[in-house]
Amino acid sequence: MKRHRYQEESEPENSERWLLTYADLITLLLGLFVILYAMSKIDTKKYAEVVVALGGVFGSADAAAAMKMRMLDLQEGLPDLMRQRAQVESEIRRALQLDTQKLPITVTQDERGVVVHLQEELLFPSGSADLKGTSLETLDRLAGVLKSLPNDLRVEGHTDNVPISTPQFPSNWHLSVGRALNVGYYLIQKHGMMADKVSVVGYSEYRPIGPNTTDVERAKNRRVDIVVVTEAPVAAVSKQSVREQALRESSKEM
Repeated sequence: MKRHRYQEESEPENSERWLLTYADLITLLLGLFVILYAMSKIDTKKYAEVVVALGGVFGSADAAAAMKMRMLDLQEGLPDLMRQRAQVESEIRRALQLDTQKLPITVTQDERGVVVHLQEELLFPSGSADLKGTSLETLDRLAGVLKSLPNDLRVEGHTDNVPISTPQFPSNWHLSVGRALNVGYYLIQKHGMMADKVSVVGYSEYRPIGPNTTDVERAKNRRVDIVVVTEAPVAAVSKQSVREQALRESSKEM
């Protein structure tokens, strides 16, 4: 019986073709991580370029171009934001007399806004969330500035990494929340600050500003931070754009 040639010369099946798809996936993920890292520090020009590039690949080029124009327009607002933060920081320093008095308080700025770091030694006895009587004058002076601002406030409690276990505070989480709550509630109750503008959160030991290796560094970590929230306009517009896109998609489905 005569055998067919194709039976004799059949090619072996390539069992490794899946590697090509896997390699493409890894390459795309790497590109995504690079983009996310580049966007972690706000640069409106670079952000706009990324928006246009991604828009050309995944969406409408016209929509991406419009987004780029909006992002570039916001560049003019960034200096105003920086001036606003600098003015708030200056008013807080003046109210607390930080240029003439040595207090366990520091004032900094980050992507969220102006942050007032109040060390434990100023506010609380060790292991307690009860405000010291000597701390109230400082909080009163600070409240005089905060109450005049339209910004939201975040009151954040922080501890060091030394565990606590008492009937009142079974963990550092409980202590950090209790301290933030008492500071926030004092500002609301004593100074009539709008409750819907004040949020309270406890971070326990997980957002230190020092390495927790010495007593001095651990003391820095035991603190309450009051954040005067002034978000960058780029972040605000990005959130708004996501909401607008979601509304457009839902309207199309309807």
